Amino acid sequence: MTVESPKALVHLVDTDLTLADPDDDVRGRAVVDSNGDDVGDVDDLVIDPNERKVRFLQVGSGGFLGIGEKKQLIPVDAVVRVDDDKVHLGTKRTRVAAAPAYDPELVEQRPTYYEDLYGYYGYPPFWAPGYVYPPFPRNM
Repeated sequence: MTVESPKALVHLVDTDLTLADPDDDVRGRAVVDSNGDDVGDVDDLVIDPNERKVRFLQVGSGGFLGIGEKKQLIPVDAVVRVDDDKVHLGTKRTRVAAAPAYDPELVEQRPTYYEDLYGYYGYPPFWAPGYVYPPFPRNM
């Protein structure tokens, strides 16, 4: 696997970009694990502005009124289903909780952060040869 830094990723909220289909905007929805246990809420979407694709969900959990809240980045590849009020992951809450912490300054200082995060969750990084972007997993 390459240790080459991926293209710069940005938070959707920090851009003037919008989602083509407003129904695909999962910000504010609850995130649940493979057992249906609460993981947190989608705070933002981390996107590749060049390819205009969402790469990670930023999920906040814990804390009170935003104080002490822990932020995690979860690859969109981990999402198995999305319904009207929840985003369902194919992993357990304990796995998410033990993932590498998200700190924007850490990401800038550690060029392998995204690669390490993909490796932790067991997915190839989006810049790897042969990577296929996952389809939007709507609830049927």
